[in-house]
Parts: sequence; C-alpha cells; structure tokens
Amino acid sequence: MKSPEKNRTNKNSTWLETTQIEEVGEPTNMGQTDTNQRDTNQPDKNRGLTLVYTGDGKGKTTAALGLAVRAAGRGKRVLFIQFIKSPERTYGEKIVFDKLGIEICQKGIGFTWLKTPEEHRVALQSAWQFTKEKVLHGDYDVVILDEINNALAIEKFPIDDVLPLAEVLDLIRSRPHGMHLVLTGRSAKQEIIEIADLVTEMKPVKHYYDEGIPAVLGIEF
Repeated sequence: MKSPEKNRTNKNSTWLETTQIEEVGEPTNMGQTDTNQRDTNQPDKNRGLTLVYTGDGKGKTTAALGLAVRAAGRGKRVLFIQFIKSPERTYGEKIVFDKLGIEICQKGIGFTWLKTPEEHRVALQSAWQFTKEKVLHGDYDVVILDEINNALAIEKFPIDDVLPLAEVLDLIRSRPHGMHLVLTGRSAKQEIIEIADLVTEMKPVKHYYDEGIPAVLGIEF
C-alpha cells in the first residue's frame, strides 16, 4: 500500500519544496513572477478576488453588505458604491455604515422610471468616473459596486457611452493588486461572469411580493 504522504496533491508538494528551499538559505525569489506580469489565473488569494452576486432572487445587495461588515471587522478598508440608490432617500445600510465607519456612497437617482433617461445617464456617468478614480487610487482593500450589473443591463436608454462595459472589464483586470471587487445586481453580463472568481446566482423560490406585501422597513431598505 502506498503511503498517504505520496498521495498528496502537486500543489502541496510544491509548497513543501518551496518551504524547504527557503529554510536552507536559497534565494526566496526563485521562480517568482514580476508583479506587473503575474498570471491572475494562478491560485493566489492575495491577488484580489472578483465576486459577483447576480440573479433574480432577493439577497444580492444583502450579501454584499454582510461581506463589507466582515471585511471591516478584519481591519479592511471598505468602499461601498451604490449605482442606483439615491442619497435623497434613507436606507438602513447607510445609517449603520455611518455608525461603523464604513464608507458608503449613493451615486444614483433612484429607479429608472422615476427620472428622465438623461438624468440617469448623467448620474451613471458621474458614478462611473467616481468609481474609476477611487479604485485606481488604491486606498481600499474592498470595493463594492452595488447594482452595477443592473445599470449595465439598462435597455430603455443608451448606457454604453456613459458606463462602457469595456471599461468595467478593464478596471476589473487592472485594479491594484490585492484589491477585492464585488459587483452586484441582476442580469450580470456574460463577459463579467467569465472573468470573475466567484459568481453566486440568487434564485427566487418564494417571495412575499407575490402576496401583495410591499417593501418592508429593515428588510428592503
């Protein structure tokens, strides 16, 4: 019978061999790739992950809010940017994040049917410029782009010239090393799904909306 030690994965073996080399005094940068040329497909949890919460079910923003609290609890610098919600309304997450010291910015102007298409386009363009500046400056460990998937999926008016999908993909790829990005909202683009490290789809099984119960304080907002 083969020893269990011989049945370990190559990943573990490589880690053990690298550790042994370092212990006997060999250079620790042997075989390492320059940061600017790193292969993002390699299993490196420190490179920064892209997480997507999408689907038609409830819970996408809620999941991102929980992740933000957890990250802040570990001393991570978190920025939560909301692309649809407006600062003109009061939301529970804004109230508690202000108390916790988690930065949250509401850059939208509400649901698409509440304002004119041009008003939404101006708001989304401003939100996207704000996002690019914040991400590329590198001051945060976790940046959450809440409901950006919804914005990218808008078909009622032109969106690509103010929130270009190509630029979103480029920002995901070129963000500072170690930064985690979270994108929420239904109808996530296939291109985003393909480059994400994690994609969770919320599926509606049963919802009290179907019984005529409207949005509930403390549950939806």
